[in-house]
Amino acid sequence: MNQMNIIDTNSDNILKYGICGYKNIKRAGFPEKVGWLKERFAEGLKIKTLYSAEDGTQGMIEYLPGEYCWRPVEAAGYTFIHCIFSGFKRCFKNKGYGSRLLDACLKDAKKEKQYGVAVVTRKGSFMVDSRIFLKHEFEVVDTAPPDFELLVKRFKKNAPAVRFKSNWHERLERYKNGLTIIRSDQCPYSVKNVNEICGTAQEKFRIKPRVISLKDFKEAQNSPCAFGTFCIVYNGKIIAEHPISKGRFTNIMNKLSK
Repeated sequence: MNQMNIIDTNSDNILKYGICGYKNIKRAGFPEKVGWLKERFAEGLKIKTLYSAEDGTQGMIEYLPGEYCWRPVEAAGYTFIHCIFSGFKRCFKNKGYGSRLLDACLKDAKKEKQYGVAVVTRKGSFMVDSRIFLKHEFEVVDTAPPDFELLVKRFKKNAPAVRFKSNWHERLERYKNGLTIIRSDQCPYSVKNVNEICGTAQEKFRIKPRVISLKDFKEAQNSPCAFGTFCIVYNGKIIAEHPISKGRFTNIMNKLSK
């Protein structure tokens, strides 16, 4: 029988277990993510890896104190989940492993006497949808454009409220001219994507994008998009709320130019 274990991943073993499906330190995005994590561990970030001796890493959950989360939310006193997924191999999907990871996070949050656990969800790529959290008695407490939801599981009924930072239009004002790509090393996939998008923008559309690499949680919490760690803005309008391919970027720009 294939036994699945949950491993506490840290600076000492991260190269062994990898992160976000990456394990080769030479792969674009992986060394950047490792460096980002080593700085965040001091802020209380934790990663738990779903690991099989036979099939290797098959999932993970990343969370930290809400004060330091890299999403534009107010969640002080809560544990905040950045990402969770399970089943790199199809045979490990829908087996309850995601719930095991979430249960481990909830247990940690209670041990640390947090008010509860919060997470931003959305249907589609790069972000988990709300189903797994609703099954664990989370509730939707706020929304953000275009279709992001903020969910919370409170351990006490009188716990402080959690909310998005809102004022989205005000934060977009600073990006009203040209093409701006906001990204961070929190997501390793963005390194390759951003490099390719920058090349495509200049070669096909004669646009030199402005790339902003977020340096800390304060900058991420001030993002004009609820995703926090990635966003593409063109002339004051968000055209991508998560990392996209150069092909997808080309299609978006072609539609805008018509």
